[in-house]
Parts: sequence; C-alpha cells; structure tokens
Amino acid sequence: MTTTMTKTITTTDRRDTSARYRPTVGDILFRVGNYALFALFALICAYPFYYLIINSVSANDVSALGDVRLWPVGFHLSNYAQVFQLPGLPMATVVSIGRTVLGTLLTVLASAFLGFMFTQTRMWGRKFWYRFLIITMYFSAGLIPVFIIMKTLGLTNNFWVYVLPFVVQPFNVILAKTYVESMPKELQEAAEMDGANILQVFFRVYLPNMTPILATIAIFSAVTQWNSFQDTLIYITDQSLYTLQYLLYMFINQASSLAQAAQNAGGNLGQIAGVATEQTPTSIRMTVSVLVVLPIIFIYPLFQRFFVKGIMLGAVKG
Repeated sequence: MTTTMTKTITTTDRRDTSARYRPTVGDILFRVGNYALFALFALICAYPFYYLIINSVSANDVSALGDVRLWPVGFHLSNYAQVFQLPGLPMATVVSIGRTVLGTLLTVLASAFLGFMFTQTRMWGRKFWYRFLIITMYFSAGLIPVFIIMKTLGLTNNFWVYVLPFVVQPFNVILAKTYVESMPKELQEAAEMDGANILQVFFRVYLPNMTPILATIAIFSAVTQWNSFQDTLIYITDQSLYTLQYLLYMFINQASSLAQAAQNAGGNLGQIAGVATEQTPTSIRMTVSVLVVLPIIFIYPLFQRFFVKGIMLGAVKG
C-alpha cells in the first residue's frame, strides 16, 4: 500500500513539475535567438581559420587576387608539398616539438610546486619570496642584460635556452597557489598524521587533485612555447637549433623577396617566371599559418573540459 502511494505521489509530482515548467512562446523565441546568436559568433570565430585553409589549397594566382572566400578554387596540395621540402624542416619540427613538450612539463611541475609551497606557513621567508617572484611581472632588466646573462650561463646556441627561462612564470604560480588555497587543509593534515613529509604530501595528495589548473597552465605554456620564435632570433645562430616557427618565418621573407624580384624584373619575367609563379607570398603565408596553427587547435579540445574550471578556481582573489 505504501509503495503504491509513493509511486502515485511521485508520478503526480512529475506531472506537476512538467506542467509548471512548460516553456512559453517567449521562452522558445529566446532560446532560438540565443542559439542563433551563439552560432553566428562561433561562425565568426571559426571563419578566419577556414579562410586560411581554403586559400592554402586553392590556385595560387586566384588566392593572390583575394578571390577565394567561401570555398576552394582550383584545389591542389602542392603548397604543402613544397613547404615540407624546405631544407631543415624535419629538424626544426623536432626542436619545436621538443621545446614545447619539455618546456610545458617543467613549467607545469614548477608552477604547481611553487604554488603549493607558497601556501605553507612553515616555509622560510614565504611572503618575501612570493613578492620577489610577483615583482618580476612588472620589471625587466631589458634585452641586452638578459642576453649577457644567457651568454654568461652558456645558453646561447643551446637547446636549453628555449626551456629554462620559461620554467617559472609568475602568473602560472599565482593560478596554482590560489587553486591550492581552495583545497581543504584537512588533506594535508591527514597525510602528515600518517607520516608523510612535504614532498609526499605534494606528489601524492595535492598534485593528483590539481588536474584542472594543471591543464590550464599546460595550455598557456604549450601555446607560448609553440609560437615563440624571437628567442631563436636573439640567442641562436646554429641552424640545427632553429625552431619551426623561425624557419617558416624565414621562408615567408624569402617568398616575399622572390615576388618583389619578379615585379622589379619588368619585361624580363621569363627568366624567373617558372619560380615566381610556382608560389606567391599569399599562398606561402596561408600555408605556413595553417601549419603553425593546426597543432594548437588540436590541443585545445583535449584540455577544454579542464580549462574553464581551472581558470575559475585558480583566478586571483582579493
């Protein structure tokens, strides 16, 4: 009897709830407008990437005139084939992937550990070291002193110049510290009662529970490392240590110079027409941009579910 009454009450409650929250015409119009607005916004955000792709696979003479807007014209993949034949490209790709992976791992680990340590009241000079780290966000020694330091440390023409200067980033440490402060202190107290030392508390208790903020820091670091090319320009002269971005940047400059030479040749275009018409600055820029952007686009979906949570919980407070 009781079971029957319970089922009857539950069914009645569900009917009342569905009747109570039945959407009105205004609600439906609002939802449709909402979806349409966000779909339009998503299209606006995605179109620049789509524009790069369709221009990179279209006929070079058509893309140079700016006539490719909605779909490819004269589809071909020769642009990618020629870019991949660029001398030194395989080694530059390895260098870029190596600095991105290694730099991201070290940055995530250092940010998490420092963020954790700055929450420990037992740390000697905790407030001083934290403020000393934060002040570096606002003041820099300048390019020449930094170059002298790197040269003195033997980091010029050295792969580690891509990694070591970026390991400790104040903003990432702030995110990690704020996230650790949002975690219950009872976790550390329980671990210490079981005999865990400070490193065991960090690696076994806190680090496994910091996935959202670690994913956020990993995205920031990976994007910075992958897109960076100025450090190659400043510190590297050894061609075997060129990054992919710097090598493609040089290729773009060469293509622009070639196109300019073709224009300056005037009536004697026949001597260089075979080379000049094979590629245009526009087609090379589009192809290079696609190659540089695509890896980062593929990374974002992997960390998207952690990114919003991490950036909210790790946001700066007070």
